[in-house]
Amino acid sequence: MTATRRDLMAGFGTALAAGTLSAPAVLGQGRPRVVVVGGGPGGATAAKYLARDSRGAIAVTLVEENETYQSCFHSNLYIGGFKRYEEIVHRYDALASAYGIALVRSRATQIDRDRKEVVLGDGRRLPYDRLVLSPGIDLKYDSVAGWSKEAEEAMPHGWKPGRQTQLIREKLDAVPDGGTIVMIAPPNPYRCPPGPYERASMFAHVLKQSGRSKARIVILDPKESFSKQGVFMPDWEKRYGAMIEWLGPKVHDGITSVDPKTGTVVTGFETYENCAFVNVIPAQMAGAIARDAGLAPAGGYCTIDPATMKSVVDSDIIVLGDACHAGDMPKSAFSANNQAKVAAMVLRGELTGSPTFPARYFNTCWSLVDTDDAIKVGGRYEPRDGRIAAVETFISQPGESAEIRRQTQAENIAWYDAICADMFT
Repeated sequence: MTATRRDLMAGFGTALAAGTLSAPAVLGQGRPRVVVVGGGPGGATAAKYLARDSRGAIAVTLVEENETYQSCFHSNLYIGGFKRYEEIVHRYDALASAYGIALVRSRATQIDRDRKEVVLGDGRRLPYDRLVLSPGIDLKYDSVAGWSKEAEEAMPHGWKPGRQTQLIREKLDAVPDGGTIVMIAPPNPYRCPPGPYERASMFAHVLKQSGRSKARIVILDPKESFSKQGVFMPDWEKRYGAMIEWLGPKVHDGITSVDPKTGTVVTGFETYENCAFVNVIPAQMAGAIARDAGLAPAGGYCTIDPATMKSVVDSDIIVLGDACHAGDMPKSAFSANNQAKVAAMVLRGELTGSPTFPARYFNTCWSLVDTDDAIKVGGRYEPRDGRIAAVETFISQPGESAEIRRQTQAENIAWYDAICADMFT
């Protein structure tokens, strides 16, 4: 049965709904202050649920430098021609006005943990009693030899929203029939584990639909295996023949270098010259503000208490989404949204005396392979032995019927509409 929007959102909030009643603030006469940094699935959701369910007992400030939010999730559907760009862009105005959230459009540059203040780019300081950090990822520009920040226009990553997403589509549209696209996949852990392989599917879909079926897509992967590999690869062969070629490290023998000026990729096995375009998806790490605050090791992610999403370094700070190391939970929008609800419940309990319940986590990641042909992976998670551990998992199977795949894509679309409504309205 295809999941409805109501079904999907009910799953996100399991066991949390009963925690919406709040008691008077317990931190003195003034309202306790929670500052939320980052307006993605983690931050926007946390701000909403803190403000809404505390019924004004908590003063919530959301710090987000961008006026609009472009979702990375479903950006591959834009690349594949299944969505317009406008459909993956959202505003914060309704969220702020509906729940009395103070929206600060500025870049948060530093956390003064001693003074419990967030420092903004213009020098202002925002005091907090609790801080929710959801800064997303930063890219490791030195993780691919020859590639750099300056090279991301010539060899785009498309792993952060905005111009990069549109540039990937522009590069794809310019690929000639018979041209070669080289994708350099990232090492674990990274944002959206199935994302590169859904993107490769969308590349092939666009090329095939536009009569460029002689073009090929070569995926150079530093990993021995990837998410949903047992489903993606048979589907690629069925849908696209030999258009997509995946090469693991034992085959390509390492990526030696890239040359953005000539479109060249050198590996230990083969050199790819005059590529139509090269999509470099580099290694990743927690956003700089979290690393600079000492919440993550250099080049790494923030370790959290699995029962509360609190940083193990500073218990007054919660870290959500892509920036945290969440055990078996992947870095996904679904995960961040779900983690935010657990965190909001925990903070309401601390700051207003409202009831709390054991943390329960859920995730599903959908990937579109072709028109009305989607696959999924996911699971249910609980805090166990100091980490967020999977207690139940599921994955699509090769050879599923066209009707099952169509229903899976309907779930995918319904989920997107539901999570965006949950974040921004």
